[in-house]
Amino acid sequence: MVASVAASAFFPAPSSSSMASCKASRSINESPESLSVRGIVAKPASSSGAVQVKAHVQAPPKVNGTKVSLKVESPINEEAPSAPRTFYNQLPDWSFLFAAVTTIFLAAEKQFTLVDWKPKRPDMLADAFGLGKIMQDGMVFRQNFSIRSYEIGADRTASIETLMNHLQETALNHVRSAGLMGAGFGSTPEMTKRNLIWVVTKMQVLVEQYPSWEDVVQVDTWVAPSGKNGMRRDWHVRDYRTGQTVLRATSVWVMINKQTRRLSKIPDEVRAEIGSYFMDHDPIIDDDGRKLSKLGDDNADYVRTGLNPRWGDLDVNQHVNNVKYIGWILESAPISILESHELAGITMEYRRECGKDSVLQSLAAISSDGCDHGSLETGFDCQHLLRLESGAEILRARTEWRPKRAHVP
Repeated sequence: MVASVAASAFFPAPSSSSMASCKASRSINESPESLSVRGIVAKPASSSGAVQVKAHVQAPPKVNGTKVSLKVESPINEEAPSAPRTFYNQLPDWSFLFAAVTTIFLAAEKQFTLVDWKPKRPDMLADAFGLGKIMQDGMVFRQNFSIRSYEIGADRTASIETLMNHLQETALNHVRSAGLMGAGFGSTPEMTKRNLIWVVTKMQVLVEQYPSWEDVVQVDTWVAPSGKNGMRRDWHVRDYRTGQTVLRATSVWVMINKQTRRLSKIPDEVRAEIGSYFMDHDPIIDDDGRKLSKLGDDNADYVRTGLNPRWGDLDVNQHVNNVKYIGWILESAPISILESHELAGITMEYRRECGKDSVLQSLAAISSDGCDHGSLETGFDCQHLLRLESGAEILRARTEWRPKRAHVP
């Protein structure tokens, strides 16, 4: 229909003036012998001013040896004389084309309104591309993460490793968004010039609740000074929809030389780069203050041996990713604890790096304070140690456990 309207706009029908010049009337006789061809005769019709045109077409006397004749007669009435032919009235009527285009657009708009493209949950549009943004005059970096199906475990909740990966990702994106990302992984341009990198020495995490599949968590992170040659980084993770706290974490970082792996002071040039981003803010978690005791074969309740880093466990600085240590810590926990309890908090002190050729052992001991080895109906603490087979310590840790909460499937 649209095509016919558009065609009529570009190819208008003949004007009434041309049709008034002739009138065709046709009648076809039943017998083929009555077909004849004659001249065209025009004569005035009724007093109303109509013109009657009578057309007779004389055909050849014989067609295929047979005489035929055709007599066509039809009256055409014109009530009023036509307007004279001018350049203006010969232009196409563009209103028909505009009407056709408008009809098409209105129909398309109606189809779009019929499609339910809006998300059923408003948090699905929260930072849909996961890019994050700078908040509070560049002091705080915020990024949202949607919990994926492959990030949940048997409890239908996100694993602690998933949440720790979110912390690490926001820390690096904060540096990049601030324009301080050099050639190194998380290093500023001045740090890259001096072959310096950041390493974490202590980390404390408290988990209030674990998000489920399709939940969206909002992660805020910021940095502050820690002593003369350290930096503290804090995180606050909330449920995007409810605003309830999911996790809080604080950490202390120092610089080492990438080649020698020795501690380094913060150069003045580096301090000038990062100093303006330091917040005057207390740690989001108060320091526990309890000493992490050393474990050995004589006082460990559970021991797991033969732990080897895989190639995928290494970061770009060629040492084991910090999140991997948590997985190794949990390797020594018995299944009975993992089935009945969930991790509520963890404190880690990093003693040395772990490379790709290392072979580790994971030791764990359940705290005797308020806990019976045979009945784990209440919360309890565990002491942990990661060490090389040679005995050198990699990490000391303490984990806090609580009975699992009921989750609606």
